[in-house]
Amino acid sequence: MTTFLRRWLSISFLNLVFVACLGVTLRYKIAFYLPFVQQKFVLHSHSHFAFAGWITQTLMVLLIYHLSSKTGEHIVKKYQWLLYANCITAYGMLVCFIFQGYGAFSITFSTLSIFVSYFFAVRYWKDLSAVNAGSISNRWINASLIFSVISSVGAFGLAYMMANKIVHQNWYLASIYFYLHFQYNGWFLFAGMGLLVAKLEQGNVSLKKMRTAFLLFAVACVPAYFLSALWLPIPRIIYIIVVGAAIAQLVGWWIMVKEFIRVRSFIICNFLKYGRVLLLLAAVAFSIKLLLQAGSVHPALSQLSYGFRPIVIGYLHLVLLAVTSLFLIGYMVAFQLIPITKNLKSGIFIFVAGIIINELLLMLQGVTGLAYISIPRIDLYLMIAALILLSGAVVMLMAVFKIKEVDTGGFIEPG
Repeated sequence: MTTFLRRWLSISFLNLVFVACLGVTLRYKIAFYLPFVQQKFVLHSHSHFAFAGWITQTLMVLLIYHLSSKTGEHIVKKYQWLLYANCITAYGMLVCFIFQGYGAFSITFSTLSIFVSYFFAVRYWKDLSAVNAGSISNRWINASLIFSVISSVGAFGLAYMMANKIVHQNWYLASIYFYLHFQYNGWFLFAGMGLLVAKLEQGNVSLKKMRTAFLLFAVACVPAYFLSALWLPIPRIIYIIVVGAAIAQLVGWWIMVKEFIRVRSFIICNFLKYGRVLLLLAAVAFSIKLLLQAGSVHPALSQLSYGFRPIVIGYLHLVLLAVTSLFLIGYMVAFQLIPITKNLKSGIFIFVAGIIINELLLMLQGVTGLAYISIPRIDLYLMIAALILLSGAVVMLMAVFKIKEVDTGGFIEPG
């Protein structure tokens, strides 16, 4: 673990703790009385900081480290200011959204955050093109940078409407889902796949099959946006294309899973066991996500899923916690980018337990809500799940902070 990784991944875990703290606050506000807290303001802070401070920050660090492994550690210095800039804008959004919601300062920081992502995309594209040109992993990563830029269209549209007090429900939701889709189905997914495929390229993975899987996901990504907007009056031809996009993603994932199974001996030898388990859990969650997404092409299910808040929240948490966050942590562990200690494993176990409990409760709340059945004290149980997630994040953070670097480059527990 280099000094670069130790410093920046520690910040990532600190940011994850802040995200979890905001999650607990939101759940406490729902379950109990908290008059001085504006629910919508905290929600905006929670979501923006989760995207910028936890997921984007961590992906940037991992991508920079990946690049440095190809070009040398000197490349890291070029990106330090971008990491600091992303952190500053993320913390700016964290604070400003809590106090003013969508206001001058929060919109300024969110806009600056987008500009940081632009600078990162341009610089990283240029540097990556100089190494392993034409590799499948490079294609995944380059696509992630493109989708990161595209997602900003939704963010700018939303900020414009909020700043000018324009109330149009369809455009408002369309902007939100546009941003969300190209973030978690574009930037997050393709960057993560790029990092993973880069490791598999070192083995005997079939480049032809991985290229086919990439093309299926890449071509499907843009029309798949309408999977989040089927409640809009869209032409039949668009609906047919959307159905095709959902099928294409399932086929692409099936190709990748079969390839993972075929090269399992390489994975067993080169991926740390505990990390393999976490990556497997993320893969299972991603499979569930794709199946749910494919099911939503049915008009009735689409109207139901995107019109019922518990289902929307459950789906977003499935993607951001069970898929993306577990992947990030699993990747760090699988390749020992963070020190693997008993405390870290304990923290991860608690965090994973919190994710599972949270998803089960949200699913139960959604299903029973459709039948107009109320579960007694469900809000309290969801707050407890949030506290479990926070506890796991805190234990992981403490485990990372307690490690001391030694001259050999290894790590020892203090004391």
